[in-house]
Amino acid sequence: METIIFATKNKGKIKEINEILADMDVNVISMEEAGITIDVVEDGKTFEENAMKKAVQVMEIGGKITLSDDSGLEIDYMDKAPGIYSARFMGEDTPYPERFKAIFEKLNGVPEEKRTARFVSCIAAAFPDGRRLVSYDTVEGIIGYEGKQYTLHPGETFKFDKLGRHSVTAEKRFKMALLLVLE
Repeated sequence: METIIFATKNKGKIKEINEILADMDVNVISMEEAGITIDVVEDGKTFEENAMKKAVQVMEIGGKITLSDDSGLEIDYMDKAPGIYSARFMGEDTPYPERFKAIFEKLNGVPEEKRTARFVSCIAAAFPDGRRLVSYDTVEGIIGYEGKQYTLHPGETFKFDKLGRHSVTAEKRFKMALLLVLE
């Protein structure tokens, strides 16, 4: 079984990734589990730049294949905000329910056709042999109204619930992006 470092300190994310990849012969560990304690400054201008920067810096220390992600919500009416700042939107310590409430407030009165948005997920891989790969995907949709569902594609729904959970569709796309990077 191959061990892969995921450039995160979030134990919940590692657990979720290992669940998603349960049918693959890999063990994904966190930076902490790999003994890596650096804080990578996410100062890129794109999801790809931030994800690759984290993957490369952690791989250079850990010496193993390293994956990293950067993801966020782009709302067209808000000039694609919060975008790359999604995790820091309204401050890193702001609970997700407050963030979503603020988004719903900003969109109050905005007609549905102007509530277009996408969840962007970018996964980068840095290999010890110098290879660098990036997989990028989006889930398009419309921001509904607080607590409501909205249609992404025929037969699929995505709900921005008050906990900020991801949909099955997002999980499937995340796994597909990981598989593309690891092939």
